[in-house]
Amino acid sequence: MSGDGGPGRGRPGRRRRPGRARADSGRPPETAGSPATGTAFEIVRELEIEGSPAQLWSALTTGTGGWLWPMEYEPREGGAAPSGGTVTRWDPPRRLTARVEDPDGVPGQTLNQLDHLIEPRDGGRRSWLRHVHSGIFTDDGDIRYEATVKHIDFHLHTLGQYMAYFEGRPVAFSAVSGPPAAGAPDAFVRLARALGLPDDATDGARVRVQAPGGELDAVIDFRSPYFIGLRADETLHRFFGRNHFGARVGVCVHDFGAHADAKGTELAWQDWLDHLYG
Repeated sequence: MSGDGGPGRGRPGRRRRPGRARADSGRPPETAGSPATGTAFEIVRELEIEGSPAQLWSALTTGTGGWLWPMEYEPREGGAAPSGGTVTRWDPPRRLTARVEDPDGVPGQTLNQLDHLIEPRDGGRRSWLRHVHSGIFTDDGDIRYEATVKHIDFHLHTLGQYMAYFEGRPVAFSAVSGPPAAGAPDAFVRLARALGLPDDATDGARVRVQAPGGELDAVIDFRSPYFIGLRADETLHRFFGRNHFGARVGVCVHDFGAHADAKGTELAWQDWLDHLYG
């Protein structure tokens, strides 16, 4: 996880609204540095999530397409991890750690490590997750740090949505970025208005947005100046205001429908973005 992009299994008859991640520690002292040494960082988040530790473990290892993007782990210590990394801890369903030390594997970093600690809660019906993302940035440390913090909080929130509403369901994942104009300072504001979101619509509001193929009936599950999350009956739509971090606005769709078409969804949203910023 970097700073670049079904019913839950809680108590029967009761669904708790997934909470946002709680920050347990902030930014550590920076490593005074040059591009050779870089800037060290560590971001710690703790949260409780719907689902057993085994279900959460699956979401973190084989179900990442449902809330982040598709990734693969070789299920053993020393095995291959995403972005050219290595699994340094494989202890299901309790501890997962992966580390990347190749500068080419994670652009802008000489080190990137993800550590997940899982414990059961509520008799095993819920799980506690401690997520630690650490590493060394080689350039633009302040901007990269801010982007990483904000992306982590959004991705962990999406993990909570996935676990509460879609856990274990097959998913088709699509991701696109807008054209160069989608990097303008007002690009994300333009996207929200093109969707038809009222300026005052916040988390929990039910909305009808203008999506490719027609209107989408959804609930706003996350909204900030940097991200918008929409949850529909069979999809999670994620909108990224990466223009704030020197990149372009992007869209990800996690489609859990029986007739999901990842390529078709990707082409439709790419056309939508190209027209919006064309």
